Amino acid sequence: MRGWLKAGLTGLALGAAADGAAAQGAMLKADAPKGAMLEFDKPADAQAMYRKIQCSTKDNVPVVYHWAGRVWSRMQGEPDRHLWDVEGMNVRTCVTVNDPVKGVGVRMLSRELMFYLDPKTGKVLENWQNPWTGKSNRIFHVANDPVNQGPTFQTGRDGKPFVLDARADNGMVFWNIEVPLFYTNPLGGDFQDYAGNHYHAMEMFNFIVDEKQLRSPKTTAANAVVSWVRLSGWMPFMEMGSRPGGLVFNATGGVVSGIEALPMVVQEQIAKNYPQYRVPPPVDDTRKNATTWTEFRKLVESERAKAKK
Repeated sequence: MRGWLKAGLTGLALGAAADGAAAQGAMLKADAPKGAMLEFDKPADAQAMYRKIQCSTKDNVPVVYHWAGRVWSRMQGEPDRHLWDVEGMNVRTCVTVNDPVKGVGVRMLSRELMFYLDPKTGKVLENWQNPWTGKSNRIFHVANDPVNQGPTFQTGRDGKPFVLDARADNGMVFWNIEVPLFYTNPLGGDFQDYAGNHYHAMEMFNFIVDEKQLRSPKTTAANAVVSWVRLSGWMPFMEMGSRPGGLVFNATGGVVSGIEALPMVVQEQIAKNYPQYRVPPPVDDTRKNATTWTEFRKLVESERAKAKK
């Protein structure tokens, strides 16, 4: 809920939100409570609060986010359909980065999973009967590794102090992030500027944290709660081609105490098929970020190559 991952559920998932968050910064709009608390108008304090929401103020501490929700279709001229339930996770860590010019920064490294479940049975799907095409489609679950975020510094790219567009209200802090996505589709060919088919989506993350926990200099994390909404075209495994319409993902979740605190349906999949997702990527990870579209392309190309042999 992919990231940031990237992420990116997904973007989701949550890795993608981290990139969007970096652009928006890390200062909170609120009146400071009395006492020795982190100050909203100090970039170093603001960066610490940003780290508390995303991961931890301590380097190399694994943090696990979990989310659960539903996926709906949206097609002109027909009622929306509840296609699947989803269960997702993102495991991440933060590390301090020191730059001789930009100063102190933070880099987040993560990988994420999201599984499509049968809404009636709650079981992880292997195949899905497409109601529009009549085909039985093989489900391609989200497994994005990595969903990393480039260094974010206390001074933004525009030269202004690092700020976060959040608000404090009645002892809670609310941080809303919209991540508009429009870029070359890895599955779309070389003529997208002429014929269209760019990747176009919007991811929306709403983090909620306790203000005292966030601003206390004694805490290392804020135990955030998050909601995630994603508006996008059809998933590639649906084989919908140029049919109009798309998907709405809606999920809620937050930080959990570790892999063992995830729902059993997710734990079982990690143990059986995705053991590397028990821990974040290494702190020196330089790989390109993965998305559902890049990973699906790898699968298709691999299967086509095998078919030619």
